[in-house]
Amino acid sequence: MTEFAAEIEKLAEHLLDLFCENLGLEKGYLKKAFYGSRGPTFGTKVSNYPPCPQPELIKGLRAHTDAGGIILLFQDDKVGGLQLLKDGKWIDVPPMCHSIVINLGDQLEVITNGKYKSVEHRVNVQTVGTRMSIASFYNPGSNALIYPAPELVEKMKEENAPIQYPRFVFEDYMKLYPELKFVAKEPRFEAMKAMEPHFQSQLLDFERELRIKSTISK
Repeated sequence: MTEFAAEIEKLAEHLLDLFCENLGLEKGYLKKAFYGSRGPTFGTKVSNYPPCPQPELIKGLRAHTDAGGIILLFQDDKVGGLQLLKDGKWIDVPPMCHSIVINLGDQLEVITNGKYKSVEHRVNVQTVGTRMSIASFYNPGSNALIYPAPELVEKMKEENAPIQYPRFVFEDYMKLYPELKFVAKEPRFEAMKAMEPHFQSQLLDFERELRIKSTISK
């Protein structure tokens, strides 16, 4: 399992660099944005969804977006149930052998200033077969300062598109997330925006700490 996790973490970081290339950001920007002073966090969760003869009476996993960064999912290659919301319609993500489903979380939406969106998804239980999945989460460090990438903000200004997203510390977002996980993500962003003035000094302290660490590393 340790070797599996190490390889998946490498893949997540490679994907972040590909995202940087696609967005026109400096290579490594997203990884640095996730770093904080303690480094990004990585974890893996195994889920089991047993069959139900009356699936309409139970919800496997309610609709939500993930709080973190990038999620790599090995889903069951025989039993379906995963759906994502696209253009107001729920679309099945069919089981596929030897494949990984890539999902984006709220933090990437903020950092890319909405260029990439976190994906609302859910899992429906099935009448036949037990669904198994292994989800690996590559998230920002707890004290990472999350905000829209300045380069993308400038591009959007040229397009007369406003800055939509707040500036916050990841651990503060995670304190808010559990209560609002199964509602639309926009209220979470608005709540963080409303809280921004209250921890402005904390944000400045984190920025100062990161600048010092960056200077030392050079």
